[in-house]
Amino acid sequence: MFHQVTIIGVGLIGGSLGLALNHRHLVPKITGWDTNAENMDLALSAGAIHQKAGSLAEAVTGADLVILATPVLAAEKLLPQLAPYLKENTIVTDVGSTKNSITTLAATVLPAGVPFVGGHPMAGSEVTGMRGADPYLFENAYYLLTPTAKTNQPGLKKIRQLLEAIGARVVEIAPAQHDRTVAVVSHLPHLVAAALVNTMAAMPDCQQMMPLAAGGFRDTTRIAAGSPVIWRDIFRSNRQPVLDTITRFRAVLDEYQNLITGDDGAGLLDKLEQAQQTRLALPTRSKGYLPVLFEVLLTVPDQPGIIAHFATLLGENKVNITDLEILRVREGQGGTIRVAFATADEQKQAVQLLVKAGYQAHVSKGNDEKRSRS
Repeated sequence: MFHQVTIIGVGLIGGSLGLALNHRHLVPKITGWDTNAENMDLALSAGAIHQKAGSLAEAVTGADLVILATPVLAAEKLLPQLAPYLKENTIVTDVGSTKNSITTLAATVLPAGVPFVGGHPMAGSEVTGMRGADPYLFENAYYLLTPTAKTNQPGLKKIRQLLEAIGARVVEIAPAQHDRTVAVVSHLPHLVAAALVNTMAAMPDCQQMMPLAAGGFRDTTRIAAGSPVIWRDIFRSNRQPVLDTITRFRAVLDEYQNLITGDDGAGLLDKLEQAQQTRLALPTRSKGYLPVLFEVLLTVPDQPGIIAHFATLLGENKVNITDLEILRVREGQGGTIRVAFATADEQKQAVQLLVKAGYQAHVSKGNDEKRSRS
């Protein structure tokens, strides 16, 4: 589909895209450019790119596809800078978490005959930079494309085919609707996680609290470890939808505060039950917005090679593990592992095989909610 792809910004997302394209031999030539020299060197040595460019102009000259994999505000600054060096029919896309602003900008600064297709992979990690890159980051993850009425349809089709070739589930959504949606399901959660961490940090006895921050706090605040620069730009770029969502969230917090102030046990129970039912209706553990995975809770002894043992057992019987997570560990005693499968049949077969092999295993029902209360 593309002879030369240029990735501007070879950090977590850009590096992962390069690895995914290269490992599947989808593009013969991948050029990388980044202001971070370490990212560039790692991308080249890891095989995320085939060559480093010395300048932005050198990077995009001759490219069939240019991927802007930088923070959203940086991408908006780069668009007019790279525009003069793009050949006709070069497709430009991005990976930013907000779409309305950059889509509007692209329509004004890119030359005629250079289509722009807004993109947003619903996948990531709190590990930033090329060191966190993963060639399988996009497998079974939703990748949102945000075409408008003016979007070049052949260009959109080529981007879609390329993303599907690296295993992504492509969904098309209008830019404005995208920004409203991610403000609720992505941007507010990060803001809340950061606020929770800062709340604890501001407590006088913070140092005594931190060792006691158990599963619930750690899970809730995990995403606060993400890149501050990236998230600063996201909040600024998606300013109004984020502010609207904060207003709604504050109203809900006020409601809880009033119920607690008035010692309204019945009202509190009602609100907590509403939250529980809504949470249980969400897809369980997933990359982005995935269908429900079929989970098994597995209790294992604390001994070397135990994960390899049960994974090999399942693999030899053609049962594929879709996701795996260590939920809790007690040194010398063992722990609990959540193993997820794509189908109910695989889930059932896994339980049968594991129990027969002497493991304690059972189908997980709402285990995320149980774990959050631990």
